[in-house]
Amino acid sequence: MSRFPLECVTTLRSLRRMAIILVALLAVSAIDARAAGAIPDTIAQRMLACTPCHGKDGRATNAGYFPRLAGKPAGYLYNQLVNFREGRRSYAPMVDLIEHLSDPYLREIAAHFASLDLPYPSPTPSRASAQVLQRGERLVLQGDTEKNVPACAHCHGRALTGVEPAIPGLVGLPRDYLTGQLGAWKAGQRHAAAPDCMAQIAAKLTSDDIAAAAAWLSSRPVPDRGKPAPTAQRPMPMSCGGVQP
Repeated sequence: MSRFPLECVTTLRSLRRMAIILVALLAVSAIDARAAGAIPDTIAQRMLACTPCHGKDGRATNAGYFPRLAGKPAGYLYNQLVNFREGRRSYAPMVDLIEHLSDPYLREIAAHFASLDLPYPSPTPSRASAQVLQRGERLVLQGDTEKNVPACAHCHGRALTGVEPAIPGLVGLPRDYLTGQLGAWKAGQRHAAAPDCMAQIAAKLTSDDIAAAAAWLSSRPVPDRGKPAPTAQRPMPMSCGGVQP
């Protein structure tokens, strides 16, 4: 017999394989098109990647290790994203997410979370002793003159809800997170742009001081929906490079 029939079979098989591949590609394209139409490409949609840790809309909870993002000053959020990207803060999941992101996109992320005005949960009652809570309150509101430690309220605002454009609030944060961050500064594991005032302050605090301040702060209700003060009520007690937006 002529070879023609065998060649035809071979050609038909090749065409069949190509057709199957083409149908599969068209099906995938159709699925992608439907998905693209159903899911808008917005900053809110993209920031859903943050919710497994920071909670819906970045509101977190009053327990655990992850901080709230919603309503924080945009300058503060941007600075922290840059700190993770540039190695001044070290937490592998955060670094992996943002190490290749540009400054404009980091500012867009910061502005998005800063714009969210969401209620805070009620604080969890502290199990610390009255003596520990009194020590924490003194440190936060009055500081410690013997250690040359300024009051937290001198920088973070009288209401402790932060100050625009780049100083964060301290109330509404989990005790474990506050303890961990102050401990990281004290141990030299967290840094900010020079002069790093928080590193200087944390170096003067004992572990008991840190635990007391965190216990008192985490037990406080959040006033005025946690909104940062528009301006500082008093001059900063020391130079801080990390407060520049």
